[in-house]
Parts: sequence; C-alpha cells; structure tokens
Amino acid sequence: MIKKISKFSTIFITLAILYIPILIICFLSVNDSLRPYEFNGFTLKWYLQIFKEKTLYQAILNTWGIALLATAISTVCGTFIALAISSLKQKHRQLVIFLNNMPILNADIVTGISLMIVFSFLGLHFGRYTMLLAHIFFCIPFVVLSIMPRLKMMDENSYDAARDLGCTHFQAVRKVILPAIKVGIISGALIAFTMSIDDFIISYYTTGDGFSNFSTWIYSRLNRRTFSPAAYAYNTIITLGLLITLIYINLKGDSKNEKNN
Repeated sequence: MIKKISKFSTIFITLAILYIPILIICFLSVNDSLRPYEFNGFTLKWYLQIFKEKTLYQAILNTWGIALLATAISTVCGTFIALAISSLKQKHRQLVIFLNNMPILNADIVTGISLMIVFSFLGLHFGRYTMLLAHIFFCIPFVVLSIMPRLKMMDENSYDAARDLGCTHFQAVRKVILPAIKVGIISGALIAFTMSIDDFIISYYTTGDGFSNFSTWIYSRLNRRTFSPAAYAYNTIITLGLLITLIYINLKGDSKNEKNN
C-alpha cells in the first residue's frame, strides 16, 4: 500500500512540475489584465492581439519562415550526407559519425558564439541569412543521426540489385533507397523543425539588424518590461496544436494496431 502511494505521489509530483507552468501560460492567455499576478476577468482579446501587434506578428512569421527553410535545406543536405557516410568503409564511417555527433553534444552557447565568430570573420551581414545559416548548421547533424539507423537496417545489396535490374543511379536512389529510409528522413525533418522553432541561444548570437524570431523578441521585450500577453496566446496555440497532433497520432496508432490484431 505504501509502495503504491509512493509510486502515484512521485508520478503526480512529476506531472505537476511539468504541466503547471504550461497551465499557467494557458491561464494568462485568457486573463484580461496586463499584469500576470492580477486577474481582471476572462478574455480572448490577446489571441486577436497576435495579429495586431506588428513586431510580435513579424517575429512569429520570421520564426516559422526560418524553421521551415532550415528544415527543408537541412533535411536535403542531411539525407545526402547520410548516404555518403553509409558508403564509407567501417573505420572512416565511425569517424565521420563521431564528428557529426559533436555539434549535437556541444553546448548551444559555444555553438552560437563559434558561429558568430565565423560569420564575423567571413564579413557576413548579421540578420535573417546568418540566423538561417546557423539553424541549418545545427539541424543537419540531427537529420543525419535520424537517417543512419535506417540505412544500417537496409540490405547492403539493395542498391546493386536495383542497378542490375536496369535502374540508373538516380532511379536506384529514388525508387529503392529513399522509400526504405523515409521514416528516418521524416523523423529528422520533425526534429530539425522542433529544434529550429524552439532555439534561442544560437539565434541570439547570430541575428542582427533588427531581425528577430519569437524567442529573441521575447528576450528583448523582457529587458524593456513591455511584454505583451499576446505572447502567452501564441504559446497556448502552439501547445494546443501539439496536443491535438499527439492525440491524433496515438488514436491512429491504436486503430492500426487493432486492425493488425
């Protein structure tokens, strides 16, 4: 009995720690007061304020634009890099995979400052394109890491068999290899998108010229003490969108398992 109470208490406390901050954000998004510690009534005006507050709306557009572009480019580059790595000999492959994993393990602040120094050395103008380059840089290793296990699961002779059957190099890759690793490509793209849309530290060090994504916009507003509750509304929309997506994926997975059984 004591063990059961202890187990459920631990689960409850852990869930409370994880979800209370999210619930507070959701609550503040419908609070009529500008001050988070005052409640003046229920309102949905902050959700409309997202579109009326130009700097916030532009920051959100920048965030999604950078995330989508970085995801698309890093997914294509990461797929080609993973295919190239898989064609190496075992010894060289392990070395390149180790080098690919280094940026993932590295602290964001080190990566951000390093990229800032590199961009300065190259004479690049800090703003939209330096932030995009930085996001592509740190997204590619995640894509490669997601695809490599799928390539290992493939039959090594698949490509040669496709060529023997008359496929060109491009057709063998398109019709045999890409379908076999598409789950890894999709997983890598989703991770890259999540990492890009959620990033602050690297974005902070590689932006400039008044260009902000949502995270750097929040940071600049906190310094000026002009934080808009519309940001809470945007965060709530993201949370609800993620929640609906997860529920849909789980329900779809359950129905597929029932069909298979």
